[in-house]
Amino acid sequence: MPQFEGKTVVVTGGSSGIGLAAARRFAGEGAHVFITGRRQGELDAAVELIGDATAVRGDVADPADLDRLYDAVRARGRGVDALFANAGIGGFAALEDTTEEHFDLIFGVNVRGTLFSVQKALPLLNDGAAVIVNCSVRADDGVAEFGTYAATKAALRSYVRTWANELKGRGVRVNAISPGTIDTPALAGLSEEAREGFAAGVPIGRIGTADEVADAVAFLASDQSSFIVGANLYVDGGENQL
Repeated sequence: MPQFEGKTVVVTGGSSGIGLAAARRFAGEGAHVFITGRRQGELDAAVELIGDATAVRGDVADPADLDRLYDAVRARGRGVDALFANAGIGGFAALEDTTEEHFDLIFGVNVRGTLFSVQKALPLLNDGAAVIVNCSVRADDGVAEFGTYAATKAALRSYVRTWANELKGRGVRVNAISPGTIDTPALAGLSEEAREGFAAGVPIGRIGTADEVADAVAFLASDQSSFIVGANLYVDGGENQL
């Protein structure tokens, strides 16, 4: 039997990239998947690729949109067995160039949006549910002009530890993944030379795939990781390890 047969999974930012790959993996293993995204056209296309999925358009930074998402989940009547809090946004700005608008945008989506994506799911989380938060190797490596983004991912790593401690009494496991350089739409506009430069910075010599990250997400959502709580699983080809 597929390991997520009959399960209900929520993936925020599930219309492209890592989120879409994870949603397809969950559905392929028998789950019904709820996905969010800000663009209806992308959501519609994602549902076609995923199969057993429900799309709810919205921005995780908007609490009303999150309420609509979880209202749809509640109406199905089966709770939530796994939540992949994946939605996020990036942006470069050096310290001297960081504006209030830049800070509020990045923190609003990545930290505030993730916090309330998890908080508003709490009444729906089934006993033994799994929560996986998308962090990043960038939280650790000090890349120039990426400080605000990196700070949001470091904040999420801290939240994961706290949430894991707070929810352990319900049997809810909270863990993080930290992808490295992954071939997602964010890299689509890069030249071949730039892509080769990124690949050269990865110890195993290539950029990772969204499906490889999805494998890690599925592992953390499954019973195979039943003794893993509060952890941060690096999916980075050794980028932050070697």
